Amino acid sequence: MATPIQTTATISTLVVIGVGLIGGSLARALRRRGVIGRIVGCGRNRESLETARRLGVIDAVETDAARAVTGADVVVLATPVGAMPAVLESIAGHVQPAAVVTDVGSVKGAVVEAARAALGAGIRRFVPGHPIAGTERSGVAASFAELFEGRRVVLSPCAETDGDAVERVRLMWEAAGARVSIMEAAVHDRVFAETSHLPHVLAYALVDCLARSDDGPAIFRYAAGGFYDFTRIASSDPVMWRDICVANAGNVGASLDRLRAALDEAAAAIARGDGEWLEEMFARAKQARDSLLPADARDASPE
Repeated sequence: MATPIQTTATISTLVVIGVGLIGGSLARALRRRGVIGRIVGCGRNRESLETARRLGVIDAVETDAARAVTGADVVVLATPVGAMPAVLESIAGHVQPAAVVTDVGSVKGAVVEAARAALGAGIRRFVPGHPIAGTERSGVAASFAELFEGRRVVLSPCAETDGDAVERVRLMWEAAGARVSIMEAAVHDRVFAETSHLPHVLAYALVDCLARSDDGPAIFRYAAGGFYDFTRIASSDPVMWRDICVANAGNVGASLDRLRAALDEAAAAIARGDGEWLEEMFARAKQARDSLLPADARDASPE
């Protein structure tokens, strides 16, 4: 059993709205570290919430967000980004003044706008957040306490956000095993359009394109490790990624435009048989990719 840690991260009542992979894993991690008193799970699907309670992820079930947050000292919004405006509106006026509200969405600008509109002066207790962790699986049954160990969490406080609210959320994520960084919301959305949102669109588009091909069954029958590695994230939650792409449309669109131009260059080089251009591009990409890897992983040969 983990030894309880004594820090100001201790939370008497945590409310998780949306008890899936991320929300469930956070609840498990904080319970394991002994910094949590009571965990209330909130959502529209009572059956899913009852599963979370049977698994020991939460202590209590509530389907009404306004009732759920009453008396909470930390509220975590772990719903899809598209659902957050309605959730924020439903809890406005019901969160106690000293409580902190945070979220785990992959887009920050749209969430901040929704929080300002719904919370009014309560925006000072809202701390936008984004854990850079996850798997292609979803749902509370896929949650596990170690998900955030050594992973980065980005916080994007609003100009109005109280410093002590930011500190409380930082300590919560550190108790879950994460490393916390601060990044302005607009910068966050540009960066993650490139490193996360674009790759997901590519993976989904590639798998869908091949699935609709006349040779689709044969393509998938003979797919090997490289294909599975590249397309793993196409097994992610479609609703979540729909909302992310819509909420960050400008940045994702710009990323797609740059990639489209790069693909056009590659297609032109292939069409003219320009092996030298291709080799130079492949070499630049390999060097850049290798620089991201630990030294002992650089010699692995992909299939």
